[in-house]
Amino acid sequence: MPSRIFPFVNGQYYHIYNRGVEKRSIFEKSWDYSRLIKTMCYYQLAGPKPKLSKFLAYSIFKPDSSKKIVEIICYCLMSNHFHFLIKQLKDGGITEFISKLSNSYTKYYNVKYNRVGPLLQGEFKAVLIESDEQLSHASRYIHLNPIASFLVKDLNQYRWSSYREYIENDTDGICNKEAILCLFKSSKHYQRFVLDQVDYAQKLELIKHQLLDVED
Repeated sequence: MPSRIFPFVNGQYYHIYNRGVEKRSIFEKSWDYSRLIKTMCYYQLAGPKPKLSKFLAYSIFKPDSSKKIVEIICYCLMSNHFHFLIKQLKDGGITEFISKLSNSYTKYYNVKYNRVGPLLQGEFKAVLIESDEQLSHASRYIHLNPIASFLVKDLNQYRWSSYREYIENDTDGICNKEAILCLFKSSKHYQRFVLDQVDYAQKLELIKHQLLDVED
């Protein structure tokens, strides 16, 4: 597994991911996914802001971009792990964002489901994105997760990723889609770029599970 990258550099993109401790589920119900997405929006902002409880009550909230410490490019939340593609905007932004997000969501989850202790598996993992090609491929990998894992047959059916935000040109979404879409002629071309790898992604997932079964 990639080791933590120090320091994170302003203006650079990173693929950030982590999973539940002991591979346990970190989302039980739809509201849990929604809670983490709204908490993502909250902790990408620095400085004075409404209390989290009030922020969560907003149906739509347009953050002041000048207060962002990170830019969320795309994301996917799975039952026992998450993936983010993030650009750091301020010194220490990624570390602060992931730390506060993880701590806040763990407290919420533990109270709601009457448990104690860590929810996520140690330190989050980070991969530096070093080219436009790697950036586009990382976004595709992230968006393919639900269909590669055979959770859905159509990516448009999956609610807990930014894929539909990209394809439907959702102006109320939380992602800076232009970082990816500027590399394609249109959102339709990006959609084709993602879907062209569905079979390959599913085959890789099957191979991974077969190898894990052999190791066990």
